[in-house]
Amino acid sequence: MKVKTLILGIGNLLLSDEGFGVHFVRHLEGHYLFPEDVEIFDGGTLGLMATHKYEAAERVYLVDTLAIDGEPGECRRYGKDQLLHGKLPVKLSPHQAGVQEMMMVSELRGCGPPEVTLLGVIPASFESSIELTPPLQERLHLLAGELVEELRSSGHAVEEIE
Repeated sequence: MKVKTLILGIGNLLLSDEGFGVHFVRHLEGHYLFPEDVEIFDGGTLGLMATHKYEAAERVYLVDTLAIDGEPGECRRYGKDQLLHGKLPVKLSPHQAGVQEMMMVSELRGCGPPEVTLLGVIPASFESSIELTPPLQERLHLLAGELVEELRSSGHAVEEIE
């Protein structure tokens, strides 16, 4: 069965805020129940190794950090065209090459999903730590709520875990 929506969390849990995407998908799994046509996936630093998940979806939300100027915890949203055609103002986090390569390889094969959105959060720290900094911990809860509302408004029956 082709997954309608994939939420792909990307990051390295050992480098504080760099692990935001992974913390994000774990937060979703611990606080919400998703219908069968929504898959939550911890992509960690898999890069190209997550291509099979990426290609199996119709809509993908990539959640990652962005190494750009701005306030820690600030979220920026980019579409598929911006990601594929190098229109991002700067690099994504250190594993950017893997994510963009995954997207480009999928497009070359004619297997890329029609809709891709990057939810990129500006980090406060890439220091060695398994904890998010306070601004990103706060953004985690806010962004999760925003994404759940977006999914609900597009017809997905997402429920909160009591």
